[in-house]
Amino acid sequence: MPELPEVETVRRGLAPVLEGRVIAQARVNRPDLRFPLPDRMAERLTGARVLALRRRSKYILADLSTAETLLIHLGMSGRMLVSGTMLGDFHHDHPAPQKHDHVVLEIEGGARVTFNDARRFGAMDLMATDTAEAHPLLAKLGPEPLGNAFDGAFLAAALAGRRTPIKSALLDQHLVAGLGNIYVCEVLYRAGIAPQRLAGDLTAAQAAALAPVIRDVLDEAIAAGGSSLRDYRQADGELGYFQHVFRVYDREGQPCVTSGCGGTVARIVQSGRSSFYCPTCQR
Repeated sequence: MPELPEVETVRRGLAPVLEGRVIAQARVNRPDLRFPLPDRMAERLTGARVLALRRRSKYILADLSTAETLLIHLGMSGRMLVSGTMLGDFHHDHPAPQKHDHVVLEIEGGARVTFNDARRFGAMDLMATDTAEAHPLLAKLGPEPLGNAFDGAFLAAALAGRRTPIKSALLDQHLVAGLGNIYVCEVLYRAGIAPQRLAGDLTAAQAAALAPVIRDVLDEAIAAGGSSLRDYRQADGELGYFQHVFRVYDREGQPCVTSGCGGTVARIVQSGRSSFYCPTCQR
């Protein structure tokens, strides 16, 4: 599933095409994705101007001139594909309709944004903009790890006394929003902390030191266009490439990249998810 860097990369790719533009026509080709789509969705989107495109955790939010906000979640295989406009140095023509093109937005000026989702684990909803943060999918999310509310002091306080593994704690969306399995593995490696170590056993200084590491890993991944594993693509169809600089994720049995370590990357399963780490470097 796309994590924060992938969703932020998609948002940035969509912004030049959508922000300030009118949705000339919306087409909704099925009644549901993971959840039922909102009533009269095509009618409510058609004619609306996109005032702002923002991200909350792993959700893209499009604030509309109709005082509603369109919520988009990519799920496992969802893609927001742009055509009929220039993206970077290339013009992307409209492709032929595909079987899994579930929502299509024709934008003033000739651009098209298509939500394609083969597995239909994605989601879309419409809600009042002024109460958007109270939406059930957003209401209990923790602070954004790249936002001002997230810092070392907050993280140290949030982790204090928790008797769950630090890997599980950082994946808790109520504690911090948007972190997923890939980037938590990379963060803990850089911080030298074993994924099975209890969160409450970290000293206040160790916990606080995690915050800038989290920011650095996310910033680097966004700059790289995210990590292309399985279905993920950017809005222009290109692959992200942060996966080429993974230090531990998906490197089981390979040498640790830390100079002089001599250890080997191991994999354990925590709460049904693979944790990759170096038993020599991470304590």
